[in-house]
Amino acid sequence: MGSTTALEHPFDLATDLTPAGEGRFLGRTSPGYSNMVGPFGGITAATMLRAVLDDPRCSGSPLSITVNYAGPVADGEFTIDADPVRTNNTTQHWVVTMSQHDAVVTTATVVCALRRDTWSDTEITPPAVPAPEAVEAAVTPEFPAWLGNYEMRFVEGGVPFEADSDGSPTSTTTLWVRDTPARTLDHLSLTAMCDIFFPRVMLRLGRMVPAGTVSFTVYFHTDAGQFPSDPTPYVLATARGQHFGNGFFDQSAQLWTADGTPLATSHQVVYFKG
Repeated sequence: MGSTTALEHPFDLATDLTPAGEGRFLGRTSPGYSNMVGPFGGITAATMLRAVLDDPRCSGSPLSITVNYAGPVADGEFTIDADPVRTNNTTQHWVVTMSQHDAVVTTATVVCALRRDTWSDTEITPPAVPAPEAVEAAVTPEFPAWLGNYEMRFVEGGVPFEADSDGSPTSTTTLWVRDTPARTLDHLSLTAMCDIFFPRVMLRLGRMVPAGTVSFTVYFHTDAGQFPSDPTPYVLATARGQHFGNGFFDQSAQLWTADGTPLATSHQVVYFKG
């Protein structure tokens, strides 16, 4: 299966890849999705996933992706190699690497699956929040640049390094979020949205500190044909840290449709100084 989104949205331009042989793709970082150092981790993860979805050998739809940020991604060109190391009746397993100047900068594993109708239940529940239209859209900083690609309406735990911030006793952030300009939701944009949360340590401390994701995992709970058809969908997103110490912390997140259907859960471990 391949990615079918027309390449006219900034997100799709930022994740665009050119085939360069079986399992090999060429891409280039986008200034519009730059972070404090290198590109926004969410756009890197989405680009790694796109390499799998654009590969004609791909079977099924994404079930999970784990991205390990092995080193800084420099501005400019990169090469992605995607290898389907095993295909079973239900799942297909991929190993993906991103390289620059003959050095690996990012690795990933992707699992695709053929989903079948079974018994289902959801034990987690979305937070109780006002409708997105009842929450004021945040004015986010101009730096880092990637923030300009999202409309964010914070219900709890907003921008963590405003001038009057004294920190917070909790690391929880809950918000409504959607792409800007509008874009229909899919596995690629959902992957990036799972990483839109500021590092939880900044919310706790109330200031910017050096921090960077080391490993980031997304579990997808919706198949390719089950996304909202609304071309401007709001996603309800909530995240919290779990333990901070010895230079690392982990944070978990949940993303929901506006009607309370789970879209994805994610987990990441982050390096920090502070």
